[in-house]
Order: sequence, then structure tokens, then C-alpha cells
Amino acid sequence: MLGRLLSLVLGLAVVAFVAYWALNNMAGAQKDPLGRSQPKAVLDRTRDATKRIEQDAERRIHETERKMDER
Repeated sequence: MLGRLLSLVLGLAVVAFVAYWALNNMAGAQKDPLGRSQPKAVLDRTRDATKRIEQDAERRIHETERKMDER
């Protein structure tokens, strides 16, 4: 009984370590040159993309308003 419990605990520890390692050291994962953690780097890139999209939408709105005023 104790042997089965010990092997179960060790097996779970190995599975947890492998899952942790796979999530943090995935093959082909891009390393951030600024040394940020991968989730923070993804969040920063998402924020930058959102800013660009909002600025582009605002620019298009202003262009449309300008064209409407010219008529």
C-alpha cells in the first residue's frame, strides 16, 4: 500500500515537472530580447497592437470627417 502511494506521488511529481518545463521552455518559443517573461512579453505586444489599431481607426475617422466636410 505504501509503495503504491509513494509511486503515485513520485509519478505526479514527474508529470508536474514535465508540464512546468514544457510550458516554460517550449521548443521554438521566442525569447524576449528585453528579458521579460513570456506572458508579460505577449501582453506588451498585445497592448502595442491594440494601440496601433486604435490609432489607425482614429486616423480613418478623421480622414472620413475631413472628406465629409469638403463636400
